[in-house]
Formats: sequence, structure tokens, C-alpha cells
Amino acid sequence: MTSQRTRERLIQRLVEQGVTSQQVLDVIRTTPRHLFLDEALSHRAYEDTALPIGHKQTLSQPYIVARMTELLLSRGPLDKVLEIGTGSGYQTAVLAQLVNKVYTVERIRPLLNRSRDLLRRLGYRNVSAALSDGGFGWPDYAPYNGIISTAAPQSLPEELLHQLAPDGILIIPIGPDGEQELRMIIREGDSNNFSEEVIEPVRFVPLLSGLSR
Repeated sequence: MTSQRTRERLIQRLVEQGVTSQQVLDVIRTTPRHLFLDEALSHRAYEDTALPIGHKQTLSQPYIVARMTELLLSRGPLDKVLEIGTGSGYQTAVLAQLVNKVYTVERIRPLLNRSRDLLRRLGYRNVSAALSDGGFGWPDYAPYNGIISTAAPQSLPEELLHQLAPDGILIIPIGPDGEQELRMIIREGDSNNFSEEVIEPVRFVPLLSGLSR
């Protein structure tokens, strides 16, 4: 179930759903999604569905990973990206192949430890990871050309806007369960003005505050 044929079926489905970036599709095709799941679920790795990874968290649906990554890169190559919610590390791995440097934060220590070890074993050397409350971003390394969140806050965290570089882009789901929208927010130059576009309805785990050890 992790064969090349299975992966190609997934890529075809993503294309049919409107993903157009060949660069993103190529990375999704070659990234070993089955390694980011428990062995009992690895046979479902190349289905276009979200899957549980423990601690009430999920590995995002491949379409959503592809769509959010495509949106993040829609204004050109990015040098430095912040990911909110490392989770399994799959989205991190996809980003690591497409941008120069990825900073990623996770509030659940066992998930962070597992994903950090896996990313290291797979050879992604341009990733820095930390145990942190995602709502605060990672100000030590700000500003970021792009920020992507894999969990949904009820409202937009102001801290993330402050950490966007001039012309930076933020891709984030916002809203309560059942009413979440994926939004693309762009900082206009070096001003404190931001443009915002609603992309589509989505369903994500909530962005929670505090740390879980």
C-alpha cells in the first residue's frame, strides 16, 4: 500500500481537486508519508484523508497539506518559514524540501520528540524545532517570510502578524469547530496593514494554549 502506484493515485486525486504546483506535487509524491504514522495505520498513508497520530492530534489530509503549501509559496520562493504545530512532522518535511529554513513549534512534548528524531533520520537538516505554545510563534528567529499553522485558533493571534517579514504571508485556519475557514493573510510591504482572503472551509484540531509534557 506504499507502492509508487498508490502514490500516483494520490497525486492524480490532488490534481483533480485543483492543486496545480508541480513543485508541491513532486514533493508530496516522494515524501514517505507512511513513516509519519504508527505502523498499524501505515497502509492508509496514501489515502487522501486525515489520520490520527495520538494525543488527540491528526496527520493532515494530503490535499490540505498540498493546498496550504501551494498557497504559502504562491508569491515566490521563501527563505525562512515558521510552522505552528509540528505534529507528526509530515508538513515540516514537505516544507523542508521547498524553503531554505523551517522553524517549527509544538506544544506536546512526545510528538515533538518523535517528529524531531524522524526528521533527523530522514536527513532534513534545515529544520529547527522547539517545545512552545504556538500562539506565541517563535519570536527569537522572527521575522519570517512565511508562517503556516496546522491548528486552528478561534481568532487570529496578533503575535503571528508581528512576526511576519515585509510582504510576508500567513496561511492559517481560523474559527470554532465546524465553522473554520482557511485564510491567506499578507503583510503589505513593511507597513502594519494586512490583506486577508478566505480560501475555503476546513476542519482542523484547535490551537490550544500551554504546554503538554
